[in-house]
Amino acid sequence: MNNVRYVVILFFVFFSFNVQAQQQKVLLFEVLEHLEKKYPYRFNYLFSTIDGVMVTFPPENSSFEEALIDLEKQTSLNFSVLNDFVSITEQDSFFLCGYLKETETNTAIANATIQSQNTTTSSDDNGYFQIEIKKNEKNLLFQHLGYKPLKKPLYYFKRDSCATIYLDIKLVKLKQVVLSNYLVEGISKLKNGTFKINVSEFGILPGLIEPDILQTVQALPGIQSVDETVSNINIRGGSNDENLLLWDGIKMYQSGHFFGLVSIFNPKMIDNVTLIKNGSSANYTDGVSGTIEMQTTDATNPDFKASIGINFLNLDAFADVPTSKNSSLQISARKGLSDFYKTPTYDSFFKRIKQNSELDSNNSSQNNSNIEFDFFDTSLRWLYQIDEKNQIRLNFLTLENELKFDENATMNGSIESRQSSLEQISYGGGLFYKRTWSPTFEITLQAYETNYQIKGINENIGLNQRAYQTNKVSETGAKLNTIYKFNNRFSILNGYQFTETQVTNYDDVNNPSYSLFVAEVIRTHDIFSQVKYISENKKNALTAGLRANYIPKFNTYIFEPRLSFNRAINNYLNLEVLGEFKHQVTSQIINLQGDFLGVDERRWQLSNNTNIPVIKSKQASVGLQYNRGGWLINGEGYFKKVTGITSQSQGFQNQYIYSRTFGDYTVYGFDFLLRKQFKNLNTWLSYTLMDGYYDFETLRADEFHTNFDITNTITFGTSYNLNNFKFSGGFNWHSGKPTTKPISGDEINNNKINYELANSTRLKDYLRVDLSSNYQINLSKKIKGEIGFSVLNLLNHNNNLNTYYLLGNDNSIEEVSQSSLGITPNLSFRVSF
Repeated sequence: MNNVRYVVILFFVFFSFNVQAQQQKVLLFEVLEHLEKKYPYRFNYLFSTIDGVMVTFPPENSSFEEALIDLEKQTSLNFSVLNDFVSITEQDSFFLCGYLKETETNTAIANATIQSQNTTTSSDDNGYFQIEIKKNEKNLLFQHLGYKPLKKPLYYFKRDSCATIYLDIKLVKLKQVVLSNYLVEGISKLKNGTFKINVSEFGILPGLIEPDILQTVQALPGIQSVDETVSNINIRGGSNDENLLLWDGIKMYQSGHFFGLVSIFNPKMIDNVTLIKNGSSANYTDGVSGTIEMQTTDATNPDFKASIGINFLNLDAFADVPTSKNSSLQISARKGLSDFYKTPTYDSFFKRIKQNSELDSNNSSQNNSNIEFDFFDTSLRWLYQIDEKNQIRLNFLTLENELKFDENATMNGSIESRQSSLEQISYGGGLFYKRTWSPTFEITLQAYETNYQIKGINENIGLNQRAYQTNKVSETGAKLNTIYKFNNRFSILNGYQFTETQVTNYDDVNNPSYSLFVAEVIRTHDIFSQVKYISENKKNALTAGLRANYIPKFNTYIFEPRLSFNRAINNYLNLEVLGEFKHQVTSQIINLQGDFLGVDERRWQLSNNTNIPVIKSKQASVGLQYNRGGWLINGEGYFKKVTGITSQSQGFQNQYIYSRTFGDYTVYGFDFLLRKQFKNLNTWLSYTLMDGYYDFETLRADEFHTNFDITNTITFGTSYNLNNFKFSGGFNWHSGKPTTKPISGDEINNNKINYELANSTRLKDYLRVDLSSNYQINLSKKIKGEIGFSVLNLLNHNNNLNTYYLLGNDNSIEEVSQSSLGITPNLSFRVSF
């Protein structure tokens, strides 16, 4: 913690020094009062003319006339002297000038278009431009083919000097984007092997009524969820706790509402998403299976924007509010509708989560009533562009799932009721600072705090027992990055990261009396360095880095090389090679199948370097991509090995359910995608082949299939766009999940279930057909409406997600199955203004 404090203190000292080094701006009204006291003049003006105008005081030794000239240069106002009075009026127009330059090379940009609301001009060979600004105009727009468009507010410019404006080269020009519209519009694959999802440009996918981020990534080859939830995403055969989930750099330990069926992240707050399956930047720690990073926009918004939406699950609102000339605030809120009305969508989701839980345990002697479920989330992002070189971002997010119900039983001839409850709460906050020292050098500094808690209270009237359980995670982190660009082809990234993670578990039972409290802390120090190189002909792109991690508690050093290489063989064919070593000290375990009412059974835990090792992974992959004439063919073979996993973290429900050991797993796989683009139509077919095996030395078995080993997966989809109408439909098929059955004819041995070899049987194949559509309506010039409709599992196919076996009181075997969502419609309406 002391390290974090020192970093934060240094940040604020540095920031204060920069702010105080600049001359402070004040309201024009204060300067006018000062001038009236100093000189024998009075000012006449309308209050609306000077309201909110910020200026600096004229030089102390300037004359009255010089002071007025200085104020005219700082503002868009006229100061007219008549006898002893000065009249202040708004100017009808004035001129601004500047120079356009390329960010990376600092060279002039000629023939760029500079546009205000009423005037357009262009830059000359030296990048110089001059443009007339008329009354009530607010922004200038800079555009040039091959460069990212840039909008600058007028307050950025000074009227007595020419500003320098830097334009960034488009990624397409540098060929960072290898494959655009990977599945649908808005999904791209970059040269470093990562996927980018641009939410504002996102098209439509089958079954999604809005761009739910954690549902969207499951449409990509190699990513799925064996139980249809966003809280159990499996990247190339890994468990969900092996994924690093970031929101503007803040690590999140919870991902789903409705206990996993709905993403906690409001897509209106997210500008783009980065998905990494392999070849991670040295900048990232954790996530031995993959990384999903969500980012808000890094540009302030000069205009007010808002939207309100409702669907069959929740009501949400979003606003992007300018808080000053160089800062804006984004805020969103979302709440479940179950308090007001239980829709068919809600009923389908609730039926899915209550299976095989305390909610589903009604019998002749005991039943449940007054079941209440609710969820909400709020998020905030404040961005302050101090000046051209300095930027601050503040983030905050909080969310909750809450379930309550009464357990009723007849005791001694009277009905007795007690309330059981389950609550999931997460919140996180972060402070981010970025300084661009020059077009070639910048630093970023971030500090964050994230917390997660799940709390369950289970009342058992028959046993007169009350069980209380909590699992808490609290994490504090700080990261410093420096980036130096030698030229537009070669750059280097260096940095340091500190993380402190505390996990607390508490169990308390009143009958029989039992209490257990365990709290553990791990701190890590990481330094990293990475080089990025693009050849002069743009055909070769290389990113190579090394991350060095030190864990003081174990006195352990872990070194992790990272690699990403892309070779353009010709204009249509690309070769990709990726590799990485990673580690993590957190994982999830299942102690008992009835933990947290059976609705959510997983607890976070920390490594202890003995029976819970540090989890480590190594991955390598080679891929080819062909893209021509609207056709895309992408194939990638990979190898992945993860060591240090515990049997408790894998969710065994067979002969290894009570095992306490550790081991590893290995996955070999192949991801394939075929896509064809037409004018308004996109179609794609993806296939994943995977073979994953456990190796636990102390278990009485040779290698056997992992619990997440889905051998074959096929996804087909199509999307159609025409003007304001979008439609998408498709199906998802995969082979059955591994399971373990009792041995036929010899099911019970020594009062225990006698199982066959672990995971030697598979459930029936899974099939789901989904569709979705939306239509945009222009309600007025500034107000737009959007109607959406979707159906999950259109054919109402009964998919078995999981099967396990219990030994009954009469020494018989009970088969317990978990079914997928049935046919689930959803309808939404949104108004944006």
